[in-house]
Amino acid sequence: MSGALFVVITFAAAAVQTLRFMLQKRLTGTGLSVGGATFSRFLFGAPIAATVAALVLIATAQGWPETGARFWGFALAGGAAQVVATFLTVALFKLRNFAVGVAFTKTETVQVALFSLLILGEGVSVLGWLGIGVGLAGVLALSKSPAGGAMSPRAALYGIAAGGLFGLSAICYRGATLELMPLPFFTRAIVTLACVTFAQSLGMAAYLRLREPGELGRVLRAWHKTVWVGITGVAGSAGWFAAFALQNAAYVRALGQVEIVFTLLVSALVFHERLTRREGVGIALVVASLLIIVLGGARG
Repeated sequence: MSGALFVVITFAAAAVQTLRFMLQKRLTGTGLSVGGATFSRFLFGAPIAATVAALVLIATAQGWPETGARFWGFALAGGAAQVVATFLTVALFKLRNFAVGVAFTKTETVQVALFSLLILGEGVSVLGWLGIGVGLAGVLALSKSPAGGAMSPRAALYGIAAGGLFGLSAICYRGATLELMPLPFFTRAIVTLACVTFAQSLGMAAYLRLREPGELGRVLRAWHKTVWVGITGVAGSAGWFAAFALQNAAYVRALGQVEIVFTLLVSALVFHERLTRREGVGIALVVASLLIIVLGGARG
């Protein structure tokens, strides 16, 4: 039951994240800096996460769970890694050849599997590694190269660093949810999310106040656009955290690669853009990797 549930939750989280990335990309044209666009994700998400966490604890007649040093260590480290990774991803959108960098962020699936073993001692089965490898090949096939095929060292560096930091944050979030055992998985997920987003909001606000005077005001004045980034961001994060509470983060993030397939399907069905043969092959590889992980990898 938990195996099937983690798959459904991961797919839902990937779908919501696709929408959030589309909204966040639009913010780069609103006059907000990279930091401001990044902060918008956490500013409006934090109070939503805190409210949902309070309602869950009240509904289940549970008090605030014991959050020790290990919980806060995982939560704060994961939150910091995610902020920097999001910062780098938004920065990629402003680079001329950002597609190369975005492709490199997809190495996250390999990095998160390694971090999972080193930090949490959770290994990946042989079938799991096969699924991760096939999925990575598919995602790289789906990542369009910029005109002329030029390689930007800066974009590549940003992409690899973002992928590694996203992977590290996933491992830390799973570690934090495990520290709240034996609470139900969603309670562990939403409490962890509330703590993380609150810390991220404070940290980002302090950073912008010191390094980018006036940016906080610009984010607030653009609330009619930034608020939707926050809402979709916290909804997607709730899904990811719930999946992390149920399953090895390596499998969760590998399944999350379906996000790029969702993006292409939206382009084809909504914007009537034709898929290329290379994109068709890429989608087939990603779908194959999902089947390998679901049917064998995550059970090994």
